[in-house]
Amino acid sequence: MSPADRYSQLRERAIVHESARDPRDWAEQELQAAWFAGAFGRDFTTTDGRKVRIVQFGVWNHEAGPDFAEAAVSFDDGAAERGHIELDPDARDWERHGHATNEHYNGVVLHVFLDRGDAEFFTRTTEHRRIPQVLLDPAMLDEPPTPQPEAKPGRCVAPLRAMPEERVREVLYGAAQFRLRRKGAALARTTDLHGADETLFQSLAGTLGYKSNKLPFTLLAQRLPLKLLRAAKDDVEALLFGVAGFLNQNDLGEFDTPTRVYLRSLWERWWPRRAEFERLTIPHELWKMSGQRPANHPQRRLAALAQLVRHWPSVRSLRDDCVADDIAKFCSKLRDEYWDHHYTVTSKPSAKRMALIGESRVTEMLANVFLPIAINTDPAKWITFKNLLATLSNRRVEIAALRLFGGSSITTSLLKSAAAQQGLLQIYEDFCQRDASDCQHCLFPSQVAKW
Repeated sequence: MSPADRYSQLRERAIVHESARDPRDWAEQELQAAWFAGAFGRDFTTTDGRKVRIVQFGVWNHEAGPDFAEAAVSFDDGAAERGHIELDPDARDWERHGHATNEHYNGVVLHVFLDRGDAEFFTRTTEHRRIPQVLLDPAMLDEPPTPQPEAKPGRCVAPLRAMPEERVREVLYGAAQFRLRRKGAALARTTDLHGADETLFQSLAGTLGYKSNKLPFTLLAQRLPLKLLRAAKDDVEALLFGVAGFLNQNDLGEFDTPTRVYLRSLWERWWPRRAEFERLTIPHELWKMSGQRPANHPQRRLAALAQLVRHWPSVRSLRDDCVADDIAKFCSKLRDEYWDHHYTVTSKPSAKRMALIGESRVTEMLANVFLPIAINTDPAKWITFKNLLATLSNRRVEIAALRLFGGSSITTSLLKSAAAQQGLLQIYEDFCQRDASDCQHCLFPSQVAKW
């Protein structure tokens, strides 16, 4: 039995099976991003018992009206019906937002939502046509509740300290391998829905956003699909910055000359296409600008995403071969005349060139995108993942290490391994974040002692 299978069994025996997040906690954009990525799957049952299969998830609607246009939906194994899909956190949003009296919604063939309240609700158009409804299951996302455990040693310390170091590493690598397989399975689902290239593009965008800006980057890649951007050619960066909402500055007089030239060039390309795409603009409140390392500012990351689009044939080849050194070498050579020397559009230029995609981001891309995709067809890529060095740690990893190992000397060596960090995060999410008893009722310590 592989370490991943052993961890999966431990998890099933010990994890607290409870509902994930309350449906009311989901922001509409977050729900839409998860839906479009296939997190809920593609086969459903309507509220009145009919089988539903999403044949095509459609595209983000550029115009006023439903969320996803050009979709195709099959009911009870029948021929696919073309039309729109509207997705809401709550079924009652159909009435609250005035869709029932808006002719733009007459072409909706499916209304999808996460909550419907206590009373039965029917979705109807202005023509009084009843629209089939699907109630999504939030547990499909398998996300733990969000309480953050205190940064202090937990009850795991004693059993883990009593285990040989080799056994401890096996537990962590089992959790890491389990995590890698799950990510690979999720990416395979998205590939089934949107194709290999769009999946790679959306995943790399999300990784560039990292934790703070993963959602807006993912939305951006979904609303501006790779196929559209590749066809846009010289307009790629302008479209990304425009839909991101970063081209709203009308007065460029406050900027230095290089920045004025750069922003004006983007604006001149964005302006002719603004009316077409501005409905898809990412809400300003989704962006987290503060608390970032200067080199990780989302505007720099957008410039990096634009360069990946421009070099897409090479990116595709890197995915197919999945050689860590080649991916790192490719990223180190990416250039942008402006962003090579700027942290933000308001910062002073740096004399020293800065990498568009640094070593730590390359490691994240390998751990979260390239290797999970590769593991679906080549299980031996687990060895590459296992040997991957971590360039940076983060607060969640450090809290997880403290709770599991206290101040043990093994922690320092563990944090140097990307796989060990991923294993720590998996255990942290599966147990620490799901436990509201401050370790008292958590079953992980007793189960890990039997490993």
